[in-house]
Amino acid sequence: MTEQKRPAHYGPDKRYYTWNTYLRHEFGSKVFKVPLDGGFDCPNRDGKVAWGGCTFCSQKGSGDFAGNRRDDLITQFNTIKQQMKTKWPHADKYIGYFQAFTNTYAPVDVLRESYEVILEQEGVVGLSIATRPDCLPDDVVDYLAELNKRTFLWLELGLQTVHDETGRLINRAHDYDCFIEGVEKLRKHAIPVCVHIIDGLPLETPEMMLETAKAVAKLDVQGIKIHLLHLLKKTAMVKQYEKGMLQFLDFKTYVNLVCDQLEILPSEMIIHRLTGDGPADLMIGPMWSLNKWEVLDAIDDELTRRNSWQGKYAETTIHPTTRT
Repeated sequence: MTEQKRPAHYGPDKRYYTWNTYLRHEFGSKVFKVPLDGGFDCPNRDGKVAWGGCTFCSQKGSGDFAGNRRDDLITQFNTIKQQMKTKWPHADKYIGYFQAFTNTYAPVDVLRESYEVILEQEGVVGLSIATRPDCLPDDVVDYLAELNKRTFLWLELGLQTVHDETGRLINRAHDYDCFIEGVEKLRKHAIPVCVHIIDGLPLETPEMMLETAKAVAKLDVQGIKIHLLHLLKKTAMVKQYEKGMLQFLDFKTYVNLVCDQLEILPSEMIIHRLTGDGPADLMIGPMWSLNKWEVLDAIDDELTRRNSWQGKYAETTIHPTTRT
């Protein structure tokens, strides 16, 4: 592989292209996402394609820090916004983040009502919508294409792994080909796509996790979230853990793996997330992940130790996020 120079757009303090840096480039100031629960379901929970949901998914549909679905969206938005403004009191630009469950799994008129009410809120500059690749019917994609022309829009598309045997094990209820088709539908309209992958899934080796990142590096996607698997109480994966099918990644292994993944991702791919923390009262493990900033600092330190950065060994470039 040809060694590349460290890209200037990462800034002086980072060795990868952070979501925060990207947003500051786009808007000239701090922007934060306001996580929402739109009241949607998932096709692998309600029986359309499967029952029970992904085995890692919490009862809140991976929206454990989103708004309360018993509240209307405006109430959720204002409540979460005020909570987050205690951390960023001077921020006045927001992205409505439809996070919980599958946020394109409804008729277009229902989606339109949900999305538009958030776009009408003061300070909202755009939307980020988390969904599955098998929930992108043509009429929904047409509406998303319309949104993409008039607001700042990202589609966050769950992949988790390129290994279909793992997908079956975690009850994803779609295969990798379906994911590719979903990306193609969105990119036909120049809609930016952020891929979600998970490191630490049952029976996967670090080599398999790196293969997932290598596959993503070759796709026409503009961003990535690298998640560490969190095992939460009352999820179906607890039974897999009890059967010995799941072993938690240790701190050092995860840090090294993420650095390996960053090195082969294109330098223009926006890194939306490199770790995360689940609700402490629901966590079974790995408990070290609750110290999120220690994990991020360790990733920075390891990249520095290696004299490395995102894209140092990348073989591909990606399409930009420029909208039509």
